[in-house]
Amino acid sequence: MDTSTTKQRLFSLDALRGFDMFWIMGGEDFIHELAHATHHPVAVWLATQLSHVAWNGFRFYDLIFPLFLFISGVSTPYSVGREIEKGVASRSILLRIIKRGLILVLLGVIYNNGLQIKELSQIRFPSVLGRIGLAYMFACIIYLYASQRFQYVWFVSILIGYWLIMKFSAAPGFVAGDLTIQGNFASWVDRTVLPGRLHLVIHDPEGLFSTLPAICTGLLGIFAGNFLKNNSTKTPTQKAATLAIGGLLCLIVGGMWGLVFPINKNLWTSSFMLYAGGCSLILLAIFYFIIDVLQYQRWAFFFTIIGLNSILIYLSGLFIDWYYTAEGLFKWLGQLFGEHYYGIVITVAVIGIKWAFLRAMYHYKIFLRV
Repeated sequence: MDTSTTKQRLFSLDALRGFDMFWIMGGEDFIHELAHATHHPVAVWLATQLSHVAWNGFRFYDLIFPLFLFISGVSTPYSVGREIEKGVASRSILLRIIKRGLILVLLGVIYNNGLQIKELSQIRFPSVLGRIGLAYMFACIIYLYASQRFQYVWFVSILIGYWLIMKFSAAPGFVAGDLTIQGNFASWVDRTVLPGRLHLVIHDPEGLFSTLPAICTGLLGIFAGNFLKNNSTKTPTQKAATLAIGGLLCLIVGGMWGLVFPINKNLWTSSFMLYAGGCSLILLAIFYFIIDVLQYQRWAFFFTIIGLNSILIYLSGLFIDWYYTAEGLFKWLGQLFGEHYYGIVITVAVIGIKWAFLRAMYHYKIFLRV
């Protein structure tokens, strides 16, 4: 089905979002438990991929966050673009975009600190949701007010500008271009400007300054979404192939740039943005081709259920002790499998209970929208 002509929601987008969230809601824990129980080389390798690199480098787990932001960008031409097509005033759209961004920032603060009163010095303000909110907000504003040509200008300018700033600046007392956790310019700005505490005391992986290149992650998603929605000169199969080729090019450019500006998620370096963006484009191409072009959709229902309520399941851990619930219902099953495999059984139970909860939300059409 050519979604560019039917204007329908991309089924593959919900499935890809669910695939992304699956690893956070328990997939990661399952692999780690599997590796711990079996010590199988494949399981150990997968477990390594499902952990962040200490500083420079890239693993699959480093893709989870930027992929979600990328997906938010892909949906923009279908949501914000639809409002523009209906003739909704730009000011109204802008206010909705800003509102959504600020709500995500607030939810991120709640996710970090819970619903409790703390001293300002003990509050962590940067967050995953906060970065998604800010980067999404500014990417959407660029989409709303800039022509497609100037959207690309913004994209390139931010990436190069961030690189030059990081290359020719540093924290006081360090040599220009220092990219260590102590000496890089972005962490110094966060230490100087942000109130409260940083996640790593002297650095925060979701800091304010490094949100700048994250805007480009949202923009790359917007480019992909706009291409899928509005390009009528290519067949759906050609669109999938073009996305994959674009992803490969991003991987190449990001990898080459990484030789002089290391691929680093903590700093969201320009090379990291392109490398993660390349992986995101390739995954979108695969999901789009299988689900929307070939119409093989039934297998993706498991992920779609997760993707339709991704923020709800992300926040749910603040209010629901899923592990306690899983043990209460399935501890007997874990005991049957024995202590060696107990962790695997309970982790699968956690995933199953979470999915059943989301399935019920889907059945009753209850969705947490921001």
